[in-house]
Amino acid sequence: MTQSISRIREVFDAFKRSFETGHTADFLNKVTEDFHFFVPLPLEGWNYEQQGRERFEQLIRFERSVLQVRLTPLIELENDSYGMVVFRAEGTLSGLPYRNELTVVFEFEADRIRSFREYVGMPLKNYETP
Repeated sequence: MTQSISRIREVFDAFKRSFETGHTADFLNKVTEDFHFFVPLPLEGWNYEQQGRERFEQLIRFERSVLQVRLTPLIELENDSYGMVVFRAEGTLSGLPYRNELTVVFEFEADRIRSFREYVGMPLKNYETP
């Protein structure tokens, strides 16, 4: 069990560091060649599965341009193929207070990250001004 928790903790720490600081190298060093991901952004170009390291770096640059956030893991679960973290995100979105609970599910291939999919507690459109 200790091995499982340390793997998901290591992966989530690298994921968290990417979003909080913009430093993606630790996370990208853990992904497979066919790495892909999905984030629930209601924006053209982001509303479908994304492919590759460069696209992940673009996501981080975009998110950090509008969202300054701290991620706090609440629940971590893992088996041989998947790891899941429920986490709290707190900070500012376009200068306004932001707080949400999200879930990210990582798919593992051996000791690498093949993909991740993020699920949002409250859709971002709820933060848009009328």
